[in-house]
Amino acid sequence: MNKACLSLALLLALSGCALQPGVTPKGGEPARQQSHPRYAPPPGGNAYWDPALGVYVIQGAGKLYYRERVYYRWDRGWNWASSPQGPWQPTERSGVPAGLGRTYAD
Repeated sequence: MNKACLSLALLLALSGCALQPGVTPKGGEPARQQSHPRYAPPPGGNAYWDPALGVYVIQGAGKLYYRERVYYRWDRGWNWASSPQGPWQPTERSGVPAGLGRTYAD
């Protein structure tokens, strides 16, 4: 293997060691992203993407989350709605994105 190929192979191997977006640094706060490349943010909402939860977190709204035109909230159980004002429908933990479902106990 020539020197250029070896350097490229080493660079590619080491690039996987870099801190990726969405990874919580050891002892740090959860990562926040402005947006997600696939999921659009909520309309008019002050939100950030939480990669660990797999949803947008609506800031200043308590336990309110959003992904793919659906709002989720925790209120001693999971609920969903197509609007942040409701009407809210109860759902099981399996009815919310997996990362979000692991956040609170049913």
